Amino acid sequence: METNQPNSDPFDERQSLQVIREMIQVSQKKLKNDGILFILWGWVMFYSYISSYVFKKTVTTFQVQKIFGYIGNVIGLLAIVFTIYYILKERRKVQTYIGISLRYIWFSLICCLSITSMIIHNVIHVANLELQHPIFMMFIAFAVVVTGGIIRYKPVIFGGIAFALLAFASSWFKLEEQLLLEAAAWLIAFIVPGHILFYKRNS
Repeated sequence: METNQPNSDPFDERQSLQVIREMIQVSQKKLKNDGILFILWGWVMFYSYISSYVFKKTVTTFQVQKIFGYIGNVIGLLAIVFTIYYILKERRKVQTYIGISLRYIWFSLICCLSITSMIIHNVIHVANLELQHPIFMMFIAFAVVVTGGIIRYKPVIFGGIAFALLAFASSWFKLEEQLLLEAAAWLIAFIVPGHILFYKRNS
């Protein structure tokens, strides 16, 4: 005796691709809104590294360096406060799986950078910044490429690749030149894609 099975449409490949496509579109739209964070941290870190490079290459008074150091600290503190406020504000809106994943990626990056710094110090018993900078840059490049890959956004992917190449190139130079290369990396991987995202949001 045959039993009639309920007619249910299977979740086929086409439907799966459509859901994935919609998730990516939602995340891309959210990242366009988050382009302000790319711009913010891109300029904060660019200022930090380019000013450090200038001070190491030029002769300035201690007072001038102290003033610019205070400015950098204030800018960094304001950036942290704004980022926390922005994240808390965005959490009240619709959350997506991809958006949550990106948040875990960047939180994990911060943890990895901190732990790596402690490992380097425990192994060589000295703060070797010429070794630390390229390694940190590779971690950041990885996070940027993964972010761009998840949301399928080429400017971010290319920015991350450029960050990685500059990280490798910096391993051949002294600390002063590493600062300049890292400033360029933040410009290429964060500031440029961030402005593109922000422009598209307002266009």
